[in-house]
This record gives sequence, structure tokens and C-alpha cells, in this order.
Amino acid sequence: MKSQFEVIIIGGSYAGLSAAMSLGRAMRNVLVIDSGLPCNRQTPQSHNVITLDGEKPADIAAKARDQVLQYPTVQLINDVAVNGRKTDRGFEIGTRSGKVYMAEKLIFAAGVKDLMPDIPGFAECWGISVIHCPYCHGYEVRNTKTGILGNGDAAFHYAQLIRNWSEDLTIFTNGTSAFTAAQAEILSRHSIPVIEKEIQKISHHEGMLHELVFSDGSVEELKAMYSRPPSEQHCTVPEMLGCEMTEHGLIAVDAFQKTTLQNVMACGDCATPFRSVAAAIYSGNLAGAMLNNRMTEEAFAR
Repeated sequence: MKSQFEVIIIGGSYAGLSAAMSLGRAMRNVLVIDSGLPCNRQTPQSHNVITLDGEKPADIAAKARDQVLQYPTVQLINDVAVNGRKTDRGFEIGTRSGKVYMAEKLIFAAGVKDLMPDIPGFAECWGISVIHCPYCHGYEVRNTKTGILGNGDAAFHYAQLIRNWSEDLTIFTNGTSAFTAAQAEILSRHSIPVIEKEIQKISHHEGMLHELVFSDGSVEELKAMYSRPPSEQHCTVPEMLGCEMTEHGLIAVDAFQKTTLQNVMACGDCATPFRSVAAAIYSGNLAGAMLNNRMTEEAFAR
């Protein structure tokens, strides 16, 4: 396999594959480096994606890979990018397997890693019945007994948003409440209780939530629970190269997916707080098209 490409895309899920398709159709020589471990690998269905509503995320990704690799200038390897450096001709990317690849341009699409709370059962239910996005999963658990695991402003925002899907809401702060007096009054007015007891574990069957078990031995039955745990970048190479990061740990990009580093783009979950399959596909498509546009301008100016 050759080691020199026009573009290396780090991350081969929805955003990375979408960018690869744009560039493959522009006849660019592209390498996609992907770990094969997307953050939604436990999720049984993907929703709110026109023509793909209800499909398995793994099936969508597999079909995308098959279609993208029909373009002969696109290659994909299963590996992990672990280091990178700027060179006179562009960039050099080193992988976990010890291989080194070079490219004139980079696209980061490796997503983020969710940092699960230390609650037994949480990780097993993540993406199945413990969910983060009502637009992706809310319709399937509408009008059911629903929990929110969170506190303060984040949990308050969740409450006002999710109440559109279910009015049978309970907030679990897993410790002392941090709501303001005004927020507490509004939650009370909408009959949304706040339970401050420490959660000992989540009782479930194959990821389907049954009840929360508290440290005092009491339990609370639930069908679904929303949570937004903190996350970190899957790939540290953007920071290594000097890409600016936002206060939330995302790669800073402009409206065209350009990072603050010349010839480097970023798309998908690593560059936006709005995490959905549809948004990832869009941002990847845009990143690929905008990068190719830059490459055509550069070639035309020579």
C-alpha cells in the first residue's frame, strides 16, 4: 500500500465516509484511517435521518463503506492515528500499528469518547435506554416514565426540552441539587420531581432499563433516561498539530468546517455539540467539498 496521499481522513464513520465520498467523486487520492469502534455501536436503531429512519447504525456505516470504496482513489484501513507532525509537503500521520502516512491535507472526523459515570449498568444501557438526544430517540420512548440524570442548568434545559415527548419526568441529581430557586419553582410548577439520592446502580436487561437502585435501598422504575456525560476527543492529533479547541473540548471550525490550522478540516462529533447521524453526514459532505474547492483553487493558481 502506498504511503503518500492528497488527503488523509482520520475517522471513518458517518462524517469521515461522507467526506471521503465527496473527495472520491472529485478523483482525489484519499486514505481513511478508522478504528472500527464508533461511539454509537450499541445503539440498535438510528432515527431522524431521511431514507434511513430506523436502520441499524452498523448497517448504515457498512453500506456507506461499500459505496465509498467503489471509488478507486479512496482507500480505508483499520488502524488508529496516534501522532502527527507538519512537514514541508503537508502532514505526516503515525498509526498504532507503526505505519506512517503522508498527505497534503487532513480531515479530522474521529468523533469523541463519552466518559461514563461510575454507575454500574450505565455503560451497558448507553445508547439503548440511557440516551442523550430526544431528536434521535425521543419518539420511541414518548409518553413513558422517563428520567433525567443531571443537575443544574443542563438538567433544567433537558427537562424543558424532553417534556415535549413525555410529561412523566423525574430528575435524578445523584447528589445535592444545584438548581436555582427560580428553576426549582418552575420544575415544581410542571410537576417534575427532583430526587437527590445517590444512585447505586441501574438495573436492566440487555441494556433495557428497568429501575434505578439507590444507596438507601429504594428503587425507581423507569423506561428510559436521558443523560449527557462529559466527553473527550478520540484522537489527540489535532491538538498535537496545534488546532485550536473550544472551551468544550471540540475542534474549533468555521462555517465551512475549516480549523484554525491551514489545510486541516474537521467534521462530525469532534467539531460540534450537535451529535446526530444526519448532522455528521452533512458536515462531512461539506468538509470534503470545501477542501476539494481549496485544492482546485491552489492548482489553478500555479
